[in-house]
Amino acid sequence: MEIRPVRYDHPDAVTLDALVQQEYARRYGDDGDITPLAPEMFTPPRGTYLIAYDGTRPLATGGWRLQEDAAEGYEIGDAEIKRMFVLQEARGRGLARRILAALEADARAAGRTRMVLETGTKQPEALELYASSGYVMAEKKFGLYRTYEDSRCMAKSLVEHV
Repeated sequence: MEIRPVRYDHPDAVTLDALVQQEYARRYGDDGDITPLAPEMFTPPRGTYLIAYDGTRPLATGGWRLQEDAAEGYEIGDAEIKRMFVLQEARGRGLARRILAALEADARAAGRTRMVLETGTKQPEALELYASSGYVMAEKKFGLYRTYEDSRCMAKSLVEHV
C-alpha cells in the first residue's frame, strides 16, 4: 500500500470524489457536499491531497486545505480536512487512519496549528475514527454546513504540548 500526493483534479481523485459524493447522497438524500473546492486549494503549502494505492488501484483519499475564513467560523492556523473516503471493499484495513495521520503531519509541517473537519450524524464510522484519533467537538461550528442540525464540527490541535 502506498499513499501518494496527487492534484485534486487528477483522474483518480475525480473518480473517488464522484464516489464519495454518491455516498453522501445515499446517506443524506441530497446532492452531496456542495462546498466549493478547487485544485489550487490542495497545492502545497496551502494544502495537499492524498490517495492510497494498492499497486495502480486507488482505494482511499483525503486532503487538507488552509481555511481561515472567520466569517465561516474558522480560526487563524486552521487546516480543514476534506473528502476523506475509502472504497467499501477496502474498509477495515486502516487506510483512513493512515491518510488522516499523513494529512496531520503534512499540515503540521506547513505550520498549521489546528486540524478541523465537518462530518454528519449519518456517518458514524467517521465520527468514531475522528474521536479515536483525538478529535473533539469544536466549541464553535464552522464551514458551509455549520447551521445544519446533523452537522458535527470537530477539531484537533496540531501543536505538541510539553
